[in-house]
Formats: sequence, C-alpha cells, structure tokens
Amino acid sequence: MSRGFSSSFLSLLLLALSLTFTASATPLVQVNDNLVRLPFAKRLNLTGSGKLIARDQARAHNLRARANAKLSGTPLSADAVISVPADNQVVDYVVNVSDASARNAHTSLLVDTGSSNTWVGAGKSFVQTSSTRQTQDRVSVTYGSGDFSGTEFIDNVVIGGANSALKINGQSIGVATESEGFDGVDGILGIGPNGLTVGTLSPDTRSTIPTVTDNLFSQGVISANQVAVSFEPTNKADSVNGELTFGGTDSSKFTGAINFAPLTRTSPASEFFGIDQSIRLGSTTILSKTAGIVDTGTTLLLIATDALQRYQRATGAVLDRNTGLLRITQAQFQKLQSLFFTINGVNFEFTANAQIFPRSLNTAIGGNANSIYLIVGDIGTRSGSGLDFINGQTFLERFYAVFDTAGRRVGIANTPFTTATTN
Repeated sequence: MSRGFSSSFLSLLLLALSLTFTASATPLVQVNDNLVRLPFAKRLNLTGSGKLIARDQARAHNLRARANAKLSGTPLSADAVISVPADNQVVDYVVNVSDASARNAHTSLLVDTGSSNTWVGAGKSFVQTSSTRQTQDRVSVTYGSGDFSGTEFIDNVVIGGANSALKINGQSIGVATESEGFDGVDGILGIGPNGLTVGTLSPDTRSTIPTVTDNLFSQGVISANQVAVSFEPTNKADSVNGELTFGGTDSSKFTGAINFAPLTRTSPASEFFGIDQSIRLGSTTILSKTAGIVDTGTTLLLIATDALQRYQRATGAVLDRNTGLLRITQAQFQKLQSLFFTINGVNFEFTANAQIFPRSLNTAIGGNANSIYLIVGDIGTRSGSGLDFINGQTFLERFYAVFDTAGRRVGIANTPFTTATTN
C-alpha cells in the first residue's frame, strides 16, 4: 500500500510512458537506425509550497549516503533520509507515448540516472500474467525524501506501449507493497550504473540487477548501451521540450562534437555518472577541478558550499528567504558574466541567461514575478567531499548529455539552445 505524499522528487524526468508486462514472447522490434527516441515535456506543478533547493539538497545528501554505504559495505543509515515536506513537485518531465493494451500499463514512471532499480506499484496495483515469475528476493530503495519496498519479479516489459520498439524479455522489476513520496507516479525507471542496485535485494544482497538499458543492449534492441538526453530551455509551464534517446545519439540535437569525459575515479561520485570538472565565473575560479555528477534527477546546478560563497560574492547575490535561491537585481544581471565548465579539457559556456530561473515562472516556486533568481545552489557540503557538484536539469537544458554505460563515460555537447535567452 502507498504511504504516499506528493512526488518525492521535484525534478526527476517523469516519463508518462507505458510500462507494460506482456505474457507473449513477442519478437523484438528493431528500428532502422537502432535508436529509439521518446519525446518528453517539461511540466510545472504550480500548487507546491516547498522549496526547490531543499528537495535538491535532500537528494544530494541521499546520493552521497547511499554511495558511501555501498563503498563501506554497511547498511544505509536512517539519517540518509531527510524529512522534507512532500507536497512540492515543482518541475518534472513528461514523455508522451502510445497507450498500452496489456493488463499492466504503468503510465507514470520517473526516469532517474541517479538510481538503477526499475519498480512499479506506487499508484497502480501490479497484476501477474503467465510470463511473471516471482523471485526469492525482497527489494527496497531509499531516495532523498521517499522510499519503497516490495518483492522483485522477472517479467517481459514493453516501454512505450504494445507497439513500441523498447521490448525486453526477462526484465527484473520491483513491485512495491509500500512506498512513500510517490503520489502521482507509479515508480521509477532507473538507468544509472547497475552497481547502484547492489544491496537493494534481500537475501541476494551482493547481486546486481541489469537495468532496462543493459537488457535492451544485450537483447539487440539497441546497438549501444547508452542513453542520451536532450532538453530545450522553456519559459512555459507545460512544453514539449526534450527527447530521450536509447542506443546512441541524435545528431540533430547537438552542434559540434560530443566531448566524452571518463567517469571519475573519486568516490562517492564514481558510483554514479560522475565526472571531473572545474568552474569559473569569467576569470574568477569558483570551483577548482573536482568530482561530481551529471544527474537528471536534480533540478538546479548545485556546487560545494565554499564554491557557492565565492559565486555569491562575485555576483553580489543575496539569499531570498521565500525561495531559498540566490537573488540578484536587474543591474547585477546586466553585469553577470558567463560560467565556464572545463570538462576533459573542453570549456563549456553557461551564459548569464542560463544562470537564472525562467522569470515568467517565478511565482511557481514561491517567488516574486519581478525578481531574478539564480539556479546555482548549495550542495550542502564543502569541497573535497568527493561529490562537489551536481549538474542538474538547468545544466542539461543547455547541453546535450550522453550517459554511456559500456564506455564508462559521459558525453557533453553544445546545442542550438546553449546561448538562448529564453529565461
């Protein structure tokens, strides 16, 4: 049963897809270029009252705690869950796909590169079919301000409706008997590194669970074990502005070359899609080269506490108590310099416009319609923690990102919207 509040994540990719469990051994469907593209839309919940930054910080805290627990071989401690009011979804992303015709059509799953378990049952009961096989394992995962527990099953899965090319035989999925923080969605499609599933099963605590991307690749549905994410900045509450591509990259979504950076060796960022980067504001160093992650599940650009202090001094921003974000004046915005991210030797420019929350949507986050809020926030720890930044969705709206599991790397490229003045 659900112990649900509103969705525990304010900014995970919300895939309003069909996750269908099929009884028939349907032949795998191929597409011409071995790429499967799913459009999705940005959607704002205008009724939430919580702070955007508090949710992102809770997620960052949990990501660090989960990774450290895995590295030390100890159970996740209770303090990994931060109590944050679960009534503020604020930002999510919705992909529109065909309806499913099978008995289990779970139409709202959050797509998360910061976790790797796929599970359902938060909002809709799971019905076993002739292809369903229950395993011996219980499963449980704790997220930043939510959690689920249940039973692990093996089943045939269709993502995107009965006629979709994303068909997987024998996918391991969790079915929730209890969940908290997931009202309005039915579960998560976890596409992070599969090592994140270690310790989520019991009694098979040392087992890894292949992700849906792993199985799509091993079963020949896609030709590369990678997922690419394309966003477009928007100042509308609801807008179809993105594409999720399984199996490769879509050259129409980026400009120039993709810069691939190897996954960092610094823990705990190394447990995720972590990279090394440095950040400067104009010529002022904000964050020296250090490890962090690229994450679809975080809304803002989070940086270490001492780095944010340098950024705040350089911009002249003040903390806005209503939103929890930094606020600048119009005059300060006119003088705001670009941030530059140096990733694997390549500089990526994050313009002044990219650094602000869309002004037309200020009231959606509890702000003043005439104010200017910065999307750079405090990760909650000082630099040197091993996870000193999170490049969240506000970053991903300006750059094309490739999460390459097989190559153990993350790709970043400019897009036609890198220098857009949308906000």
